[in-house]
Amino acid sequence: MSSNEAAFLHVLTRIADALEQQKPQAATTPQTLNLHMADTWLWHGETRYLQPIARMSSVPLALLQGLEHIRNILHDNTAQFAKGLPANNALLWGARGMGKSSLVKAVFQDVYNMNPGILALIEVHRDEIATLPILISLIAKHPTKRFIIYCDDMSFEREDAAYKSLKTVLDGSIAGKPENIVIYATSNRRHLLPRDMSENQNRAIHVNEDTEEKVSLSDRFGLWLGFYSCDMDTYLKMVDGYARFFRLEPPANFHALAMEWAATRGGRSGRVAWQFITDIAGRQGKAVKLQ
Repeated sequence: MSSNEAAFLHVLTRIADALEQQKPQAATTPQTLNLHMADTWLWHGETRYLQPIARMSSVPLALLQGLEHIRNILHDNTAQFAKGLPANNALLWGARGMGKSSLVKAVFQDVYNMNPGILALIEVHRDEIATLPILISLIAKHPTKRFIIYCDDMSFEREDAAYKSLKTVLDGSIAGKPENIVIYATSNRRHLLPRDMSENQNRAIHVNEDTEEKVSLSDRFGLWLGFYSCDMDTYLKMVDGYARFFRLEPPANFHALAMEWAATRGGRSGRVAWQFITDIAGRQGKAVKLQ
């Protein structure tokens, strides 16, 4: 084989390898789906594939400061669900960085630890919401497990029809909503829609009806849990809790540094507290690994 032929063959091999890596995952079917492989999953709607997640990163419940009341509500609802009792779908909405996603995962992990092998969590990305009915049809056939379908940072823009798939799941089809499934969603918007609906004013004469239909989506969640920006005392409790948990050595001006850090980021939140602690831990050469 000449050098030119060898080089050409090498190029063809690389192209074939690249195409193989881009090949979609095999579609999940009730026959191939083994729900005992894992208890946390990621849904790929385009390829109809449930990807098992070996380890989910979550914050211990005790570290979520300032959320005690809504934490207890969501925990009780999840514990009821794990026991096979009636439970509500939940919408966690409000200020950015205040722990909506962290609370869902922390509550799931805590309740799961009390009910191993029964409860499972499936994360569905915003772009996959239209395929929710397909996912429901797969997991509803496995009544021995109870599933929390988790949709993070959910919102819908004008002309977005994906919300209709979510409404169908929340309401249940003609056969009724499966008893082994609840939906937990987080959003910065209470009604999952932009505040400014003025761009709709030049549309058809049924604007109000159209808007009402979309706003009614949030009404289909039995639990509305609101998250608000925290005050300085709560913010400092957050950084103190993180420091104790990771056994850091707070400097003498620890609180002053924490307040300065929040000021440079334009606000206080659980996310800002975590970023501050990450910086302190890095300076001290210590790891801040979660579960």
